[in-house]
Amino acid sequence: MLAKTFGSALQGVEALTVTIEVNSGPGMKLAMVGLAEKSVQESIDRIKSAIRHNKYNWPRGRLVINMAPADVRKIGSGFDLGLALGILAASKQLSPELLPFYMIMGEMSLDGSLQPIKGALPIAMHARKSGFKGILLPARNAPEAAIVNQLAVIPIAHLNEAVDFLNGKGGLEPVIHDTRAIFSESQGKSNEDFSEVKGQREAKWALEIAAAGGHNLMLIGPPGSGKTMLAKRLRTILPPMSLHEALETTKIHSVAGQLGTDASLLSHRPFRSPHQTISNVAMVGGGSYPQPGEISLAHNGVLYLDELPEFKRQVLEVLRQPLEEHKVIVSRARQTITYPSNFMLVASLNPCPCGNFTHPNRSCSCTPLQIRKYLGKISGPLMDRIDIQIIVPPLSYDKLTSDSDCESSKDIRGRVLEARARQVERFKRETSIHSNAMMSPALVRRYCKICPESAQILKGAITKLGLSARAYDRVVRVARTIADLGSSDEIQPDHVAEAVSYRNLDRENWAG
Repeated sequence: MLAKTFGSALQGVEALTVTIEVNSGPGMKLAMVGLAEKSVQESIDRIKSAIRHNKYNWPRGRLVINMAPADVRKIGSGFDLGLALGILAASKQLSPELLPFYMIMGEMSLDGSLQPIKGALPIAMHARKSGFKGILLPARNAPEAAIVNQLAVIPIAHLNEAVDFLNGKGGLEPVIHDTRAIFSESQGKSNEDFSEVKGQREAKWALEIAAAGGHNLMLIGPPGSGKTMLAKRLRTILPPMSLHEALETTKIHSVAGQLGTDASLLSHRPFRSPHQTISNVAMVGGGSYPQPGEISLAHNGVLYLDELPEFKRQVLEVLRQPLEEHKVIVSRARQTITYPSNFMLVASLNPCPCGNFTHPNRSCSCTPLQIRKYLGKISGPLMDRIDIQIIVPPLSYDKLTSDSDCESSKDIRGRVLEARARQVERFKRETSIHSNAMMSPALVRRYCKICPESAQILKGAITKLGLSARAYDRVVRVARTIADLGSSDEIQPDHVAEAVSYRNLDRENWAG
């Protein structure tokens, strides 16, 4: 007898339908075809143990299992439940009537209990899009999949529960969530706040500009000046995620298996801070079994690189294209996968190897050559893509103990939201553009008109600092954001001058 069940395979952060065909007939040998990887083929031993442990009969004849489409690799243990139910249906131990209406996924233990899978959210979204009535999957994945409305999410804890449900015995109710309500409730306050940061008025203002325009930022200062503390509080002043952004971000974390079994929807912008020893594959994504990298896990959020020169040069260079394209394309012999990676890059570094080059009270022991070599680990093309480079000086005792300049994240975010609202109105006719940092060179020239006085300031900056065309555009974008924060429709000369002042590492005399 021939039976069919339906599962799903992940390609990047998207899913596609996999049809599992099981035919039971005369013979002795089991055959599995359809480009199933070893991890899928190993599932037969688990399934056989689970079927026998729960008093079902393993078919005595020949089993032929086909997983279509045959040109797509099937990876992982998530097909266990679909395979088991297909085998039971082919051997007439399960009614096949309901099988066409449900997508079935789940990893199975030897006793028939189910373990959670990766990518439950994109699989559930694909199931609804493909017209399935519902999805059967492990109970621990149900809260995540239930974010998808208009889809019956059936939580399965054991093989017996799936068999009884498909045989019409009932007993299982779909998990139903109000997605918008969950999203609203989870957008609570952060444990971090800008009011905890003493002093650093200029650095806070630079972070406000970065948040208002979505600009990349670099914090330069001696150890202990508060660079990391400032960076960690950046997301507290960023605009809250929309429901679309939350679903998009949650989907990536689901595919990477980093969502957690108790979480359903990410409502806070991600903040990723990888260690300096990270490899280029871990940063950009890919691998033998492709997974999203740190730049995709930071999608719609912040990627923070502490002590930037300590990262491998090759790791930093892979950031260049995603910073421009807002996506990363991983090409392999058999497939090409695209991961979204629209993130804000925030980096911090010491001004020199000993860290004291800009310190007012400590002497620097580094030579100009050592400083240039240290900063030379960051390539010019990558530096061009960092819009704001701000000095973070050490705090004096008076500033450290003062209660002034302790504005809360809520107050700063209010101004950021006003500036973002101006940008949304400005770009309402553009596709996928919602912040100044996302403007293409053509849009910069359309929306950022420069007066003659401002043009002279930019001309001087290009002449003295040697700014590239890319850096020029980024200076203009920052000036546009500063104008938005000042509720100005026109970019004034002081806005341009301030934007130019944030190109600290472009100065020829930085290292003396």
